[in-house]
Amino acid sequence: MPEPKSDATETGKPRRRQARGERRIAQLLEAAAQVFCTTGYTAASTNSIAREAGVSPGTLYQFFPNKEAIAIELGDQLLARWRATYGQAFLPAHLELPLDQLLDAVLDPLIQFNYENPAFAVFMHGSDIPGRVTQEHEALHSSMLARVEGILGGYLPEAPEAEITRVAQTTFTVFKAGLDLILAAEEPDQRDAYIAEIKTVLFRYLHPLVGDL
Repeated sequence: MPEPKSDATETGKPRRRQARGERRIAQLLEAAAQVFCTTGYTAASTNSIAREAGVSPGTLYQFFPNKEAIAIELGDQLLARWRATYGQAFLPAHLELPLDQLLDAVLDPLIQFNYENPAFAVFMHGSDIPGRVTQEHEALHSSMLARVEGILGGYLPEAPEAEITRVAQTTFTVFKAGLDLILAAEEPDQRDAYIAEIKTVLFRYLHPLVGDL
């Protein structure tokens, strides 16, 4: 005799409850991102996150035991999105483009990601962020720097390793400093102007070294 179907499967209630829970978690993480950007991680509290999300602290605690757990989940999600963006930026086909087009192809998605996810900068620069999140970001920074070194090494096969590292670190540092200016710009026109300036700086620095690629 076949086993009877459970009411839970027929009604789909567990699935609906799961979907509601996922939406609530997304709501809380979005609120946490806003609070972390506004007050910083240390000054933020579960109460302020709940208030930003428009829910009671009790509702928040149904999903997260404390602020650190929220930060870790938010950090994991941001890192997953960043890795996907990183993959789009460094497509193999991009490496065959002329230098100016290569800079557009690589930098545009990275800039757009940071603009759409301001909490990412809080996690990247905050000294008070939970250790696991900080370690993940440091590992990501190292992998990106290694990727830049690998690209430069392909175009400068005769250059000493120390020179490749120096050029990569300089390029990376210029981009990060420029990114701070871009994200601080309040008007779209001002932001676009900073983006153009940063690309010009990098082009003029890299072009004498790597030529037209």
